[in-house]
Amino acid sequence: MDLKIDILKRRIEVPKLKTHKGAKKRFSFTATGKVKRGHSHARHILTKKTTKRKRKLDHTALVCASETAKIRLMLPYA
Repeated sequence: MDLKIDILKRRIEVPKLKTHKGAKKRFSFTATGKVKRGHSHARHILTKKTTKRKRKLDHTALVCASETAKIRLMLPYA
């Protein structure tokens, strides 16, 4: 009888954590675990921006360490 109760207790699982879909689309991780992000202001109204500025906005940047913890909470399975 105790064995049956033991098996039933093991079946109770912790619910899955949900991924924040907005964060999933905006952030990715490097192989060392740092968080990469894109730059803003690179999508429209580009005619008034200089070529140099547009080129620099095209590159990815790393998120600072203080924000990385918040992003990791939003992306539990990344």
